[in-house]
Amino acid sequence: MSDPLAEVVALLQPSARFSKIVIGAGAWAVSRSDAGQPSYCAILDGGCRLVVDGHPAMALQAGDFVFVPAAYGVAMSSLVPPSSSTETQPLALGEGRFRVGPVDAPIDLGMVIGHCNFDSPDATLLVSLLPQIVHVHGEHRLATLVQMMGDESRQQRPARDEVLSRLLEVLLIEALRSSAGVEASPGLVRALADARLVMAIRAMHECPSRAWTVAELAQKAAMSRSSFFERFNHAVGIPPMEYLLAWRMALAKRMLRRGGASIAMIAERVGYSSANTFGVAFTRYTGVVPSRYAAEHKVQ
Repeated sequence: MSDPLAEVVALLQPSARFSKIVIGAGAWAVSRSDAGQPSYCAILDGGCRLVVDGHPAMALQAGDFVFVPAAYGVAMSSLVPPSSSTETQPLALGEGRFRVGPVDAPIDLGMVIGHCNFDSPDATLLVSLLPQIVHVHGEHRLATLVQMMGDESRQQRPARDEVLSRLLEVLLIEALRSSAGVEASPGLVRALADARLVMAIRAMHECPSRAWTVAELAQKAAMSRSSFFERFNHAVGIPPMEYLLAWRMALAKRMLRRGGASIAMIAERVGYSSANTFGVAFTRYTGVVPSRYAAEHKVQ
């Protein structure tokens, strides 16, 4: 059976870039601009306050994990922020460890903060299918995975980058499936928690070459056409056929990058009756013809 969440994460091609351990004491506040980078934070001990891209502030406690697929503005502080607006300058302790807050105050926070890369050229498309913020509360296994990533990133062991990428992939899948539910922001994760919608999504992933209609997908979900359309749009944030198009284009791009298949073969595999029809749709969607995309993005 198709696993849409695992497929999206695999297509993103996540790779670990860096992580650091931060300890905090007393009152402190820091902010940064991440320029759309994927970011994560795991609270090991104590707690802190986090604001991401203008979303409501989150009070984080030990065992909490937050993943932001595309962060721009991030502000963190102690649970009780300092009285002045002056930001705290983190103190480097060496070996990937930093301290925030007064040096004479007792330590009351431990966390792991990191950034990763999505190496897929389709990252923007795929990230749009994920929640804007993933906040998982009380899942200590996530903190353990992050701790393992931090330890591995500071060691020069054989196959280090490969291990980091695999740990990160497991971490993302674990975080995303742990956050599934009605409280998740619109996206694939929220829809996969819906027992009816998941049947339609799996059908699209299992057979992208089929000429699906909204009525057929509604039938897979055992719903009326109108109810399915409204429920899908509310959960995912885009209509069913727009999601199907996005998934088909992501698959087509991957096949074009890998080479070894003709345009006609790719067209057939992603649900188009001819190379010409596929070419028109691909060009409209990406702004470049398939042959040019393949030449410019071919995996070496």
